[in-house]
Amino acid sequence: MSRSLVEKTRAPARVFFADAAPAAALLLLLLAIAVLQWPALAGGFLFDDEPNLRDLGAYGGVASWPTLRAYLFGGFSGPSGRPLALLSFLLDDFTWPSTPENFKRTNLLLHLLNVALLTWASFKLMRLRGCTERTAAWTAVLAAGLWGLHPYLISTTFYVVQRMALLAATFSFAALAAYLHGRLLLASRPRAAIMWMGVALALGTLLSTLSKENGALLPLLVLVVEATALSAQPPLPRFFRWVFLYLPSAAVLGYLARYIDLSDRPWPERPFNQIERVLTEARILWDYLGQWFFPRIEGAGLFRDGIVISRGPFDPPQTALAVLGLVALASAGVWLRRRAPLVALAILFYLAGHVMESGWLGLELYFEHRNYLPTAFLFLPLAGWIVQAQNGPQRGLARLIAAVLLGWLAFFSAQRAALWADPVKLEVYWAMAAPESPRAANALARHWLDHGGDPAEADRVLEKALARHPDSGLLILSRLQLHTNLGTATLDEFAEAARRIESVPFDAQVVTALRHLAERAARPSAHETERNGVRLLVQHLQANGQYQQFPLFRRLMPYLLGRIALAQGDAASAEALFTEAIGLYGQMDAAMQMMAEMGNAGHPAPALRLLDQAQALLNQLPDTALTFPRAFYQSEIDRIRALLLAEQAQQLTQSANRAPHLQ
Repeated sequence: MSRSLVEKTRAPARVFFADAAPAAALLLLLLAIAVLQWPALAGGFLFDDEPNLRDLGAYGGVASWPTLRAYLFGGFSGPSGRPLALLSFLLDDFTWPSTPENFKRTNLLLHLLNVALLTWASFKLMRLRGCTERTAAWTAVLAAGLWGLHPYLISTTFYVVQRMALLAATFSFAALAAYLHGRLLLASRPRAAIMWMGVALALGTLLSTLSKENGALLPLLVLVVEATALSAQPPLPRFFRWVFLYLPSAAVLGYLARYIDLSDRPWPERPFNQIERVLTEARILWDYLGQWFFPRIEGAGLFRDGIVISRGPFDPPQTALAVLGLVALASAGVWLRRRAPLVALAILFYLAGHVMESGWLGLELYFEHRNYLPTAFLFLPLAGWIVQAQNGPQRGLARLIAAVLLGWLAFFSAQRAALWADPVKLEVYWAMAAPESPRAANALARHWLDHGGDPAEADRVLEKALARHPDSGLLILSRLQLHTNLGTATLDEFAEAARRIESVPFDAQVVTALRHLAERAARPSAHETERNGVRLLVQHLQANGQYQQFPLFRRLMPYLLGRIALAQGDAASAEALFTEAIGLYGQMDAAMQMMAEMGNAGHPAPALRLLDQAQALLNQLPDTALTFPRAFYQSEIDRIRALLLAEQAQQLTQSANRAPHLQ
């Protein structure tokens, strides 16, 4: 390493750059991003926003320590439950239903914070590479500004539940910046450096993972930074490398390796196996890169269930090309480590950032938000060249490229934000852009019904989609649901739908559609055709071996049938079905809900028997399996028992008073 580089590396490591011009440019860029994207705050909640946020009001609102505990540790989006991300939603509201604007505003503020943190990390990185403070600052501002302006990140920012991805990136960027600050101190103040780097990695990985599981990749991402952009730096102490980088990275990769299953159907709920998923993801990763380097206003959004699955290397033919291309890209990243370190960083950081969500785990195939963290350094090589070129003959070309790129991204960002401001227009746009998606057809039909006031057109859309996807359980039940809502569904139509869904592939949205039909059939005003039809649907789905593999389906069916029986006044059948469902759920909240439904329907005796079952369940469950403290459930059981006994006594008295008149 040259003497000048050593001297620059040993220069005082400021926490952030002090030059006023790039600092002002950063503030202007943040303001520009906020102004351009602000219209998207008018958008609504989308898809799985509601399932992830409804627990804000599940217990009467998060208004006490028990309800806070129940809310924070009731997450289901990943193995960790993502409690830190759930906690952040309390900044916006502590009950449900709610309005989306506050949630989206917080997301936008987090995105702006992430731009600033990425600037800080990039600045430290460029200083470690021997750049002057001014050059490092301008490079960092330009690279992070281009990243923050990119329209592809709008879907992450304004899709409320993706707060999880935003927050994981926040802690990752902050940890990376603090780590690189410590790396700058390593030559002059090794103890302080080790403290900065160790705390940054340990705390950053923990907080990122509690926001979203891919935060656990932080040590691996830092290894990529060390192996590329910092390859010319003095090596880290051996113990530090092993304790904070090698072992955590190996642990994460080992954990992921546990899920390798090369069987034909590792996930009954997915239409692909692991080999098919990896092959398909190879094509998708190139699609992500295409969207990044050739941005457009909007794509197919969240309707990605129509993606053609790669069944083999040449099915479809471009699969082999995509796989070979990724191998070549990764090889180029390794080969360029010393020849073009920033290019190598951009490539390998992107690929490493996708290891968890775009590998062999049984997740859905395509989501734009998976690119939020991995794309962090894709503009850094270009920004570095533009800033370096200011001192050479290519100065004019470099400035033109910077201006065009900033303007191009700003234009598309503003256009996409305007589209995201109108949830109806957005969903229709997505639906029209994804003709092969059953979910898109379902959404388009719902649009014609709810906003167009044209049920005939909604029916035509579903009929046309069913002709393309005759085995789509979602479309079969969606059309049946449409006819049920219009009051035209016959028992024969229910029977035909039941026959068809008996052999359809598993789809979680089929279960959701069936639940909606059952809840409608459980209304007091529902027609017997609906109730008998829903029973037929349940019976035929129960004969579907794929659905029987899912505990959620097995326990939900008796609960839904119990609600219908209760609506018909058949308390005995409802009690038997609820008893079965409570045993399958094995959860206190489910037991208390079914007991309450029985009691509220005016049947205290069976409700008391269900309460006894809930008491027995409470005695069996460990504290870790309870949403609320044990004492809370016990007090509720005692209180409700007293009410039910009083109601039962009142009914017996009324019955006795009526007896003489009957004689």
